[in-house]
This record gives sequence, C-alpha cells and structure tokens, in this order.
Amino acid sequence: MESVFIVQHLHILPNEEEDVKLIGAYRSRTSALAAIERLRTQPGFSDFPKLVDPNVDQDEQGFHVGEFQLDQDNWSEGFVTL
Repeated sequence: MESVFIVQHLHILPNEEEDVKLIGAYRSRTSALAAIERLRTQPGFSDFPKLVDPNVDQDEQGFHVGEFQLDQDNWSEGFVTL
C-alpha cells in the first residue's frame, strides 16, 4: 500500500491558540525531512526548528511528520465540539 508523508509546523500563539501550517505532502520520509531542512532556517520556522517526536518531546512546537496510507480513511469516527 502506498503512503504519503505530511509535514506540518506547529506554533502556539500567546493566547494559547495553535497555529498549524501544512507544509506539504511527500512521497517518502526522506523527502519530508529534506523539506524540513530547507525551511528550518526561514523566518518564523527558525524560532521552532526542531522535528518533534510526540513520544519524547513535551514542547510540541516545531515540525511534525505523519505517514498516511493513500485511499484510506484516517479519521473514521465523528467528533464532538466542547
């Protein structure tokens, strides 16, 4: 099954609102990591340049890479807004 690698950048604003930027979709993890290397020195991104490991890092600000299977629902249940 084919995968796509999604790169996003998270910055938490002073009012605690999350500012998430979708950087792009890539065919491989290597390409996704190369995109992060290109962007991590740019204004704004350079303030939060790390690749976040959600299993280790407490500060979630920075770049996130997620692998998703193509042609597959990744959120199959509804949601509730509180």
